[in-house]
Amino acid sequence: MLKRTKVLAGISALALFLGSQSATADVQPGQSITHMKTAPGLASALESAGVVFFVQGGATLGLIGDSVAAENSQIVFHIPITSTKSPVKHQGSNIVFFNTNNNSQVQLRNPVIDLDKGIVTATVPQASNQTITVLTVTNAAAIKAKSSTDKRTQIRSTTYAGATLSLAPGVAATLNSLLGLPANAISETAAFGSADLTFKKIVKK
Repeated sequence: MLKRTKVLAGISALALFLGSQSATADVQPGQSITHMKTAPGLASALESAGVVFFVQGGATLGLIGDSVAAENSQIVFHIPITSTKSPVKHQGSNIVFFNTNNNSQVQLRNPVIDLDKGIVTATVPQASNQTITVLTVTNAAAIKAKSSTDKRTQIRSTTYAGATLSLAPGVAATLNSLLGLPANAISETAAFGSADLTFKKIVKK
């Protein structure tokens, strides 16, 4: 049996690779974006889970490593930020869990990151279309902004790096139920990964 703390991140890694388009890892000038990355070695845990995890809309992904199944591979997915004011919105991007064994799915639509509250919310159509807290930022209080300005392009970048993400209380049970997984297949405290938020702004001369 898979270790429960590894299931969610394993789902993230392999399914994003299978179900999404190729991505450019670099932030384009003037584009604000959130990068999420799975922990090394968790992608291989997905093979026996029967669930794939992919992105829709504006979000894309990239792979670190020789293959998704490689021991230390990592998946990085890139989600365009559509509102730089707090809380940070990602309108038009969805994260989808899909169970290949029974064709059931769970969508996390339009995720919103609130660093002040230390939470990530999303609308879940399969849960009566409710907007719920899906992830917690476990180190939110320690995250500090770092800024720099490109003198050539006059674009100022502000980054909030190293946000650690875990599954919010109650979400594991919801995912297990909606996806038709065993009751404890995904742990309530499953580690999801990490995130960096980068905001871009043109500096007026």
